[in-house]
Amino acid sequence: MRVVGGRFGGRRLKAPSGLATRPTSDRVRESLFAILGPLDGVRVLDLFAGSGALGIEALSRGASEAVFVESDHRAAAAIEGNLKPLNDAKSSVVRRDALAYLREPPAAEALRFGLVLIDPPYSFALALGGPLSELLPPVLSKDARVVTESPKLTPLELTLPLIDERTYGDTRIAIHRGP
Repeated sequence: MRVVGGRFGGRRLKAPSGLATRPTSDRVRESLFAILGPLDGVRVLDLFAGSGALGIEALSRGASEAVFVESDHRAAAAIEGNLKPLNDAKSSVVRRDALAYLREPPAAEALRFGLVLIDPPYSFALALGGPLSELLPPVLSKDARVVTESPKLTPLELTLPLIDERTYGDTRIAIHRGP
C-alpha cells in the first residue's frame, strides 16, 4: 500500500498485521481524492483510521492538519509509524473509540473539521449510520464534507445530504455535506 498522490505520493504505508484492518485500496483512494479535488488548508478527521491511509492521503493533497481516531492499539501504532517520516505534517493520533471521541472531543480539537473520513470495520457499518448522523454535525465546519466507505450490500447510511455515491467492486463510497 502506498500514498497515491500529492506531495507524499509513492511513499509506502504499513497496515497492522491481522485481519482486523482492511486498508482502502489504492484504486479507491485515487478515485475518491480525484472526486474531492483540492484540500488546501482543510482540517481532516479520520475516524476508524486503521492504517491512516485516507488521512495521510488528505495531508499529501494539501490538508493543513489531520486527527486520526483509532481504538485498536496495533492500528494506532501503525498510523504513528506511517506518520513519522512525514514529520512536517501536522497530525495527531487519538487512541479512542470513534463514537466516544465524537461525544466528547478533546478541548484542543474544538475547531471544526472540513473533511471527515469514515471507514469502519464493514461488520459495524450498518449499525453506525444513526449514531454518526447524530454526533457528526457539531464537529463539522461550514461546507464540510463527510466521506464514508462501507460494503455495497450493507452500507453505512448517514442522514446528512448526499452529494455523490460510487461503487468499486464490493465497496461503496458516499460523500455527504454537512447539515
